[in-house]
Amino acid sequence: MKERLIYLPLGGAGEIGMNAYVYGYGAEGKERLIVVDLGVTFPDMDGSPGVDLIMADAGWLEENVDRIEAVFITHAHEDHIGALPHLWPRLKKPIYARRFTAKIGALKLEEAGIASDQIHVVEPRPQVIEAGPFKVQFVPVSHSIPESSALVIDTPAGRVVHTGDFKLDGNPIVGEAFDPMLWHQIAKEGEGVKVLVCDSTNVFSHQPGRSEATLAAPLTELIAAQEGMIVATTFASNVARLKTLAEAGRAAGRSICLLGRAMKRMVSAAEETGVLKGFPGTIPAEQAVEIPRNNLMLIVTGSQGERRAASAQLSRGKYLGLEMKEGDTFLFSSKTIPGNERGVIRIMNAFSEMGVDVVDDHGGKYHTSGHANRPDLEAVHDLLRPKMLVPMHGEHRHLREHAKIAMSKGIASEVATNGTMLDLTGDAPKVVEYIEAGRTYLDGSVLIGALDGVVRDRIRMALNGHVLITVIIDEDDVPLGDAWVELMGLPETGKRGVPLADQIEDELAEFLERAPDKVLANDSKMDEAIRRIARQVSMEEIGKKPEVTVVVSRLLAE
Repeated sequence: MKERLIYLPLGGAGEIGMNAYVYGYGAEGKERLIVVDLGVTFPDMDGSPGVDLIMADAGWLEENVDRIEAVFITHAHEDHIGALPHLWPRLKKPIYARRFTAKIGALKLEEAGIASDQIHVVEPRPQVIEAGPFKVQFVPVSHSIPESSALVIDTPAGRVVHTGDFKLDGNPIVGEAFDPMLWHQIAKEGEGVKVLVCDSTNVFSHQPGRSEATLAAPLTELIAAQEGMIVATTFASNVARLKTLAEAGRAAGRSICLLGRAMKRMVSAAEETGVLKGFPGTIPAEQAVEIPRNNLMLIVTGSQGERRAASAQLSRGKYLGLEMKEGDTFLFSSKTIPGNERGVIRIMNAFSEMGVDVVDDHGGKYHTSGHANRPDLEAVHDLLRPKMLVPMHGEHRHLREHAKIAMSKGIASEVATNGTMLDLTGDAPKVVEYIEAGRTYLDGSVLIGALDGVVRDRIRMALNGHVLITVIIDEDDVPLGDAWVELMGLPETGKRGVPLADQIEDELAEFLERAPDKVLANDSKMDEAIRRIARQVSMEEIGKKPEVTVVVSRLLAE
């Protein structure tokens, strides 16, 4: 049987976040597989209320677990590593990552009670990891977190370059610079690059990307000009930005305090693994409360409006004894991820009501993206000269635009969203199969399927309210007393000014009096009839059809 090279995104293709990709080589249906990244995305109250995290459905991987050779993690952002402790127990395959990423992964596994020796620390190219028919090298790229890597994946069908998240930054402050000579060498080796699987996030940004180093001067100038306390927030994982902010604060004569567990963890991990050096000394919160406001700078978590993060806590009042006051300044050295706008604006308005001046990224003056813009993507196309390009890491419009750019240069391309399997063996990518690529929710401490009905029922109750009805039936199938109705999330009184629960109970009393014996003796018929009456009365009185739970209790003859 003919062998083939396949690519299958399970997350991150057709969306930004929740990255999970599969490569396979071998006979059809028997390919040996590697997994690249196991990330998460974050829920919202509209579509996934109460959910803690969202990750790719691992069902297909579990069905084919005997064919998986290894898991490779490109970097330590949550949308690439966050699902590791939740999905790894279903796969139990070796994990490969660079030192800093491995440190973050180990902490996550240990918190979940999983031995961290599952992660193997890898040095960047020229080290090669052999995983079945694959030979994989980690290649440093610049991004907004240390030790981000692309993967060079050599297969019997040719070389694949999986970029991961990257930008073209010659001076990223922390981490490695993008090295065009290294990539030129990768493109020249052997028969060149067969397939480029490439980040598409900023394909609509037409200006070349800016270096992280360009932020130092404007941030230093801004912080030096403030008179009250200054508080800055950014992504906790952006260690370079944390260093730039801290150095700007120290240059202005301020003591620096980090607030937020995630931020402290990132800085600690970066220092322990040697990727962060010379970070200014910091003070704990209990010491910060004693420092005069004009001599203090806080660097805090919560740039995306997360309710439990330090930014939101400060916007609601005191946090660890610290509070914002009139004349203070709050800086968002970050870009708001689409979908998080409401939470961020809520915090901005809360600070404004306190008399705090809020400064955002000012069109890029105080923030720069970690992803390659359109001119930078085209530069990578020209540098690597792949025979094929498969766009990833982006919404459908990003993938489609990226594919159009490639095809305009004579590079064969195909848009493959989650669940679309491509055959990359020939001269152009070819869709060969569609698989179910759903989502798994972390709901509290339990993993549930997106189609299990749990969240659907939660949304229905949130939209329509809930009615609980209890009926007691004796051993002769005769109702004992009246039905008992409890309401949740519904108005107590209907349009006639009568308690809704009383109206439902009255209608049910009439039903129970006239119900035939065969209905009273049948739980399912009782459930159906009672549910219909409750929803009909509710619709007439309050204009809603609530979710209804019916409990029929039967007394057994002694």
